[in-house]
Amino acid sequence: MDYRLKGGVTLSDADFDRLSDQAEAGNYPGTPGEWIVRPQGRPALSDEELVSITFRVPRSQRDALDAKAESRGETRSQFMRETLTRELAYA
Repeated sequence: MDYRLKGGVTLSDADFDRLSDQAEAGNYPGTPGEWIVRPQGRPALSDEELVSITFRVPRSQRDALDAKAESRGETRSQFMRETLTRELAYA
């Protein structure tokens, strides 16, 4: 069976077997490309350990909270973090 790669190259099962054997032997043919290294996942929210805080509210308050966050282009969590940070700054 033949496989057509994104770049237009076609490889057969025999090609994959040959490349696999070469890789197992530590031989990687071709010219190395540019390595792009970037941090994985989301950026850290804080340098400190993060903990969860959970509490219950009436559905109407949750809905109002979601509407307020959405009106500001934020998620519920973003809005709550920002509000908590702002209020604690006044403490």
